[in-house]
Amino acid sequence: MDKRLWLSLAVASWTGLESVQAAQPEQRPNIILFLVDDMGWQDTSVPFWKQRTSSNEKFETPNMERLAAQGMKFTQAYACSVSSPSRCSLFSGMNAARHRVTNWTYPKNKTTDQKSDVLLLPEWNMNGICQVAGIEHTCQVTSLAQVLKDNGYHTIHCGKAHFGALNTPGESPYHMGFEVNIAGHAGGAPTSYLSEENYGNRTDGKPNPWFAVPGLEHYWGKDVFLSEALTLEAKKALDKARQYHQPFFLYMAHYAVHVPIDKDRRFYQKYLDKGLSPKEAAYASLVEGMDKSLGDLMDYLEKYQLADNTIILFMSDNGGLSAEPAWRDGELHTQNAPLNSGKGSAYEGGIREPMIVKWPGVTAAGTICEKPLIIEDFYPTILEMAGIKQYKTVQKIDGVSFMPLLNHTGDPSEGREFYWNFPNLWGNTGPGIGATATIRKGDWKLIYYYESGRKELFNIREDIGESRNCEEQYPKLVKKLSKRLGNYLRKVKAQRPAYKATASPVPWPDEVR
Repeated sequence: MDKRLWLSLAVASWTGLESVQAAQPEQRPNIILFLVDDMGWQDTSVPFWKQRTSSNEKFETPNMERLAAQGMKFTQAYACSVSSPSRCSLFSGMNAARHRVTNWTYPKNKTTDQKSDVLLLPEWNMNGICQVAGIEHTCQVTSLAQVLKDNGYHTIHCGKAHFGALNTPGESPYHMGFEVNIAGHAGGAPTSYLSEENYGNRTDGKPNPWFAVPGLEHYWGKDVFLSEALTLEAKKALDKARQYHQPFFLYMAHYAVHVPIDKDRRFYQKYLDKGLSPKEAAYASLVEGMDKSLGDLMDYLEKYQLADNTIILFMSDNGGLSAEPAWRDGELHTQNAPLNSGKGSAYEGGIREPMIVKWPGVTAAGTICEKPLIIEDFYPTILEMAGIKQYKTVQKIDGVSFMPLLNHTGDPSEGREFYWNFPNLWGNTGPGIGATATIRKGDWKLIYYYESGRKELFNIREDIGESRNCEEQYPKLVKKLSKRLGNYLRKVKAQRPAYKATASPVPWPDEVR
């Protein structure tokens, strides 16, 4: 008998099967999905364009630089233009046109759309996604976290949820497959980042504001900025996870860098010293506070010898807020140039995001991927990363795994079309903001405006700022892309507005010349 086989049998007889299994540690990777709220493509010292810009010089994000140096940077990563649609696509694998959570959610059964004098906006799924059937104005899904949990992952949610409206099943991360929930609820923003303001919670018995951050009472009044409090709690959750001897999935979903633009005083003064205005300095401090959280988690992984078996995915849910809300003072705190516009817009500034992936042993250090992908692609990719090859969902998955881009085995973007449907009115103003439907195929992007029937055609490679509308120059291409877009919207049963004057549906893009 082979000596090694004899020895293993002897060990089994002496110590029992459980000990033999314990000697074969679980090799599936841990996964950290680090999602930032409202972070624009240029809100970082990491350049995601072919050259550095003044924005890259303004911000200091050393840990994003560190992550990019260790992993792969994606220059054409897309999401939706506002929060809830992106997060629902992320955890369902569905395109927003299909799940119909097309604007931000919060009040149950109440739309958050701005009123229109021209359009009747559709009754979209304003209550978000959930894992329960029969809830009005929701889309039932089998969530990403649920599939991971069912396949042996310990699932941790930390920060902003925003999957479902208040008092619906989707409001709670626990209902979405998370075993741990830190500060996640229906709210889409923090009332305050400041512990001296109890993160927006009241103590006088009066009702809390909509977006008061729950569950962090331990830090109230202790001069701990919200981003830091979430990071400390995430590390506590990881301390516990290390005892479970199973892979973990940490969804680190920061409330930063969403408004309000509260000062993170750990970093604020140095940005004033750099010559930034008080609002710009406050925003830059928010960004660096988020970046410190990333670095703290990377340090934690290294300290406990977890770094070599942990994947980190960094992403934002929509573009930076460069539109002008009526309730602000007129000074914009960020710009997305060379991209046009920002959050809420169909232009690149609203949908193109900073993205980095580090997967030790798979992604080569310091590499760049210029192929496009979209937020729903994270669902099948993360499950493939976790080694989960077979799973059942109640929903159809639109996302396509970008694993071949990570390991250089193929290009899933080749010949692919990307779609966005926003039959809503977000509420702020700016270029490209309105009720729109959009397609990108290759270098070409077509935007269709529901209210006016106007179309815009851009070559993104040659005109990243979308400053030259080529509609009149390429009428055949406009017709072709309009047909592709219209067919897709009909195929997934997408919604569209109607005209107030007649109550008749607005034409699909291929029905308008």
